[in-house]
Amino acid sequence: MNAPKNIAAGADSMGSNGKKDTKPEVQDDLDAMLQGLLKSTPKLAQPGEVAENQRCGLVAIVGKPNVGKSTLLNALVGQKISITSRKAQTTRHRITGMRTEGQTQFVFVDTPGFQTIHGNALNKSLNKAVQGAVSDVDLVLFVVEAGSFTSADEKVLKLLGEGIPVLLVANKLDHVKERASLAPWLQAMQARGKFAELIPLSAKAPKDVERLLALCEKFLPEQAWWYSEDELTDRSEKFLASELVREKLFRLTGDELPYTSTVVIDKFEEEPPQKKGQKRLLRIAATIVVERDGHKAMVIGDKGERIKRIGMETRVELEKLADAKVFLELWVKVRSGWADDEARVRSFGYE
Repeated sequence: MNAPKNIAAGADSMGSNGKKDTKPEVQDDLDAMLQGLLKSTPKLAQPGEVAENQRCGLVAIVGKPNVGKSTLLNALVGQKISITSRKAQTTRHRITGMRTEGQTQFVFVDTPGFQTIHGNALNKSLNKAVQGAVSDVDLVLFVVEAGSFTSADEKVLKLLGEGIPVLLVANKLDHVKERASLAPWLQAMQARGKFAELIPLSAKAPKDVERLLALCEKFLPEQAWWYSEDELTDRSEKFLASELVREKLFRLTGDELPYTSTVVIDKFEEEPPQKKGQKRLLRIAATIVVERDGHKAMVIGDKGERIKRIGMETRVELEKLADAKVFLELWVKVRSGWADDEARVRSFGYE
């Protein structure tokens, strides 16, 4: 850092005769003061300059549908920012989550599961999101189920370009009864020669998640952080509200409701607290979009019980995440064939 100009000028000023008029002992005192100021001033990162010891990098989480990518993202961030369910294709957007530990900032990107079966406009959009996510990252976490590697996994692996390190994350280790049986499988995965590291883990085990974070850190470049230390995601509360409705929808309908159902936020209004000690208020109206009348009846349920439960569970969880009072209205509409209509897919917020 350069010396502050005003101090430097005062330490070496000129008299009217063009000669330095500062006495030696005064000059020594000023020099000592200047050096003390410089030592006590923290070094700030200038544009294009790396803050001292800081690391920051982009980590893509990829894999076929339903291998636990969103659960892993939530665990890595330390808070729920991505919805989960046992239904494949729950994640439909690139969701960014941040975690800052010590001098390192991890920027994780959760991607939709790469779909190899259905070729409609919705799935083409989701697959495009996956391919975009892995094109410009520092590290890829390729998530599979521990002990399994299917043709669908192979297709995802082929998407990953050369030159970017890939960690094979063997998730759901808690589902493996005989751990010793994993040894031959791990050897077979290692023999592929495409993975910088192999990490068997359970995304539900905090120690496993910390071990994965430590491995990721080694691959991140030294550069200034992109986000403030307390940021967790780049997604808005409006987006999280729509995702939570969709999560509860899938969880409460099971395999009955096709994955092509979606949620659109019609109204999202925020009101400040009316009194000291009160929480702010979120007024939300959302529409659940399905493709058939039979699906609509399924979502509503007997005497409206299912949609009431979807709304209640969404509201309770959103109030915790947003630290706000939430009023939520839900509607159900039929839009036949929307998942095959590229224009309508885009209008619902998919790229």
